[in-house]
Amino acid sequence: MTIDTAKMPAAGRMGYRFNLVGMLALAVILLWGFVAVFAHLLIPYPVGEIVDVDYFGPMSTQFWLGSDYLGRDMFSRIVMGARYTVGISVAAVAIACTTGVVLGMIAAVSGGWTDTLLSRFLDAMSSIPSKLFGLVVVAAVGSSIPVLIFTLSVIYIPGAYRFARALAVNINAMDFITVARTRGENVFYIIRSEILPNILGPVLADLGLRFVFIVLLLSGLSFLGLGVQPPYADWGALVRENIGGLPFGAPAVMFPSIAIASLTISVNLLIDNLPYKIRDRSVQ
Repeated sequence: MTIDTAKMPAAGRMGYRFNLVGMLALAVILLWGFVAVFAHLLIPYPVGEIVDVDYFGPMSTQFWLGSDYLGRDMFSRIVMGARYTVGISVAAVAIACTTGVVLGMIAAVSGGWTDTLLSRFLDAMSSIPSKLFGLVVVAAVGSSIPVLIFTLSVIYIPGAYRFARALAVNINAMDFITVARTRGENVFYIIRSEILPNILGPVLADLGLRFVFIVLLLSGLSFLGLGVQPPYADWGALVRENIGGLPFGAPAVMFPSIAIASLTISVNLLIDNLPYKIRDRSVQ
């Protein structure tokens, strides 16, 4: 038996299709990532300091995005809020997708009782409504950044598991997996070198979608008062704090909403316009 290496997709042999919409979306995502990392250097005023004599102040040269319901600078609060919204969401989606994908590949390759027990347990977890689970956990334990990250990651582990398992089951049935088993390769090698490279593209796309879901769920919890607690605030908490300015069209309530929309829409556009292409592996 000979293996035609020209027809085998080596790990990392993936194609990318760039277009203008995808590049613009990527630019917005990188911008918010930069803001989240260097927020403490970008804010002109301390986030908790009252700097405006007026509340719900308009945009001006002194206060670029106006002031909030207490007279605090909204630009500073939105920039610092990016650190919490982006940081918590990235940590939660990394834990959720890493755990779910690893468990999904193990279940697909091992089969038998391992697959059955993992699938039934995670199916039971996924039957619990995500927002209800988040509300119960945060209300019972208390809201803190570690609790938020843990809660959000647990909510989305079952979905990442089901997605990765479905992909891995299809790959596990292919001939080159049989060849690897015949060579005597262990489960760890098959998962790392055979399964993962062939499902990486769809998994990364799924990661982006789950990041959007986590941002929206985190913002929803914060809007209900169960997210990041004062004096700090993420974007959802900023909307809740300044909801009283909605009848006045205050910038303090509009710009946090625009920030949430710009991040989530950009991630969706990036996924739609930068698809990963993984060629089929064939063995001759």
